[in-house]
Amino acid sequence: MEDSKQAAFTDCRRVVSPSSVVYSPRRHVARSIALALLALVVSIWWLFPPHIYEIQSPSEPAEEEFNWSECARLEVPMDYNRPDGKGRRVAVAVTRLPARVPVTDPRYGGPILINPGGPGGSGVAQVLRTGRNFQIIVDAGIDPTTEHEPERSRNQYFDIIGFDPRGVNNTTPGFGCFPNLFSQKNWELQAEAEGMLSSSGDAFVRNWQRTLALNTGCSARLSTVPEGEQEALGEHVNTPPVARDMLEIIERHAEWRELQGQAEQARRDRLYGSDREQAIVRRTKWNRGQEKLLYWGRSYGTILGSTFANMFPERMGRAVLDGVVDIDKYYQNKGHNSIIDADQIFDQFAHYCATAGAERCPFYREGGEAAIKQAYRALEDKLYNASVPVPASETRGPEIITWTDLKLSLRIAMYQPLVGFPLLARHARSLSDGDGSEVADFKQKGRQPSCPSTQCLLDGPWSISCQPSGANEAYASVAVLCTDAEYLQAMDEERFLQDWKILREDSVMLGDYWAHIGLGCVGWNVKAKWRVPGSYFADLSHPLLFVSNLLDPVTPLRSAENMVKKFPGSVLLRQDSEGHSTLSAPSLCINKAIRKYFQTGELPPPDTLCEGDLVPFLGAPGGAHDMTIEDQELWDAILDDARDIQSRSTPL
Repeated sequence: MEDSKQAAFTDCRRVVSPSSVVYSPRRHVARSIALALLALVVSIWWLFPPHIYEIQSPSEPAEEEFNWSECARLEVPMDYNRPDGKGRRVAVAVTRLPARVPVTDPRYGGPILINPGGPGGSGVAQVLRTGRNFQIIVDAGIDPTTEHEPERSRNQYFDIIGFDPRGVNNTTPGFGCFPNLFSQKNWELQAEAEGMLSSSGDAFVRNWQRTLALNTGCSARLSTVPEGEQEALGEHVNTPPVARDMLEIIERHAEWRELQGQAEQARRDRLYGSDREQAIVRRTKWNRGQEKLLYWGRSYGTILGSTFANMFPERMGRAVLDGVVDIDKYYQNKGHNSIIDADQIFDQFAHYCATAGAERCPFYREGGEAAIKQAYRALEDKLYNASVPVPASETRGPEIITWTDLKLSLRIAMYQPLVGFPLLARHARSLSDGDGSEVADFKQKGRQPSCPSTQCLLDGPWSISCQPSGANEAYASVAVLCTDAEYLQAMDEERFLQDWKILREDSVMLGDYWAHIGLGCVGWNVKAKWRVPGSYFADLSHPLLFVSNLLDPVTPLRSAENMVKKFPGSVLLRQDSEGHSTLSAPSLCINKAIRKYFQTGELPPPDTLCEGDLVPFLGAPGGAHDMTIEDQELWDAILDDARDIQSRSTPL
């Protein structure tokens, strides 16, 4: 498959040969993509609602920040294992933030592929929003354009590459579970009104039936083979083919790099005379079938990275896996549940609130942690029995604030404590006072008009124009997860009720919410053509760097401890913070270790424990530290990246 005829890059509008263009600057295309992207979402609507939560994010990117973006589509086989090499094709959307040095420069470190999580997260969106932050973290701390930075230094500077996996966002072919956006929004508003599991006596029946109605039709559409073809998209959107797509991306990038090197060598030879050693050509040579992956994945992105490592162990370069999902649990349902540490994070909410006092924590209660936890539980009981009516305001219509709304605020708090704990405290305080207006305003921010476009009306239902970019990520998430974790498709009511009971025992606070993972695959009926059987264990060409908080609501430390054992020589770097992935609590210590790893390949000592530099309600309790200019730039990038995640409330 290394022959360029098997996979070709296109730009965002037309097919081209990989030798003529690989990355094609399209400012207007990149901008249109950026404007269309929605929040990253995960498996089930209730788990990861498909809208943006605006939570105090002062760092929204300005339009001109997209000037550097380059976009392309990489055309690959839908079925890599088809013997004749023919069949349907997939066009993988790719965007690149170019390195701060040319690819022909000795300091060029290569392309780092990134994945934000999901499944269903858009890497294109991630690069457009925060690619520069990734680059600042992994690059050497010295500006490569300064006169003090010699071209032959050992400092390295990287491309950052994001891509949309199969079935996601800008990658084609796409799919739709609804004939148009209007019907999708109607469905989602009904789900919001019905409430999540445990919200009422008939919540289970309603959610079960709704999921059957949705998944039966959606999976049938994905498993339908178009006329004249032999492949159904739904059979080829699971994780192993996406890992193979990543291999294709780095091979095609290397092919392009070689062409750039040959052109630059020829230019240098013309200007300065022939270089007998042809140094640039040697440095940029495409090592066919041997190129190594550089990668940074968070949450589900750690499954994508560990799957790649199992499939292609000899092709691993350097990879950071942050917020680690246990691969045995994900694919085979073996091992502990993901929410075993979640209730400890709620305990931390009470602890930090009690420490901060009434001035900083609106939900503070005399009596400390125990009183705060008791008051919150009483509020849940109160809302379960009687919702809060909220009259219309100048900016929104009337609302009913329910038990489910409070539980969703709790979910945000547990994933992103820095912003979520104060948010939960404000919501809980106002609801305790019988005022639901703040929560109503918060809900309203996530809603957008959904009238069908004129083009959609002309083209008819199920047309591409009726499926706007970004709107389908939640449903792409189901397609990937339920096809990867085939055991979830076999869930009947009795088995689900047993699993739900166990989840509630593991976490009173998050058990109902997390049970929607299993519920979300009910009625799904698509089998993957390419699977990677366990057990999962591999000796790699380069060890991995796993990163985990001590308390994570859905990717517990225990998962990371299990995963590091599967890849000998790899190391687990811990952070003494709570929340989902280390982005939930910025840390210079963590990111300096990540930079050193990408710069040199050196891993931190196995027992390294870093502190988070910010604490919910309290900020930086130790006070501000003096920083070098280099550290300040790194800190600003870390903080901006964290704000972006927090503002979008992106969980897995």
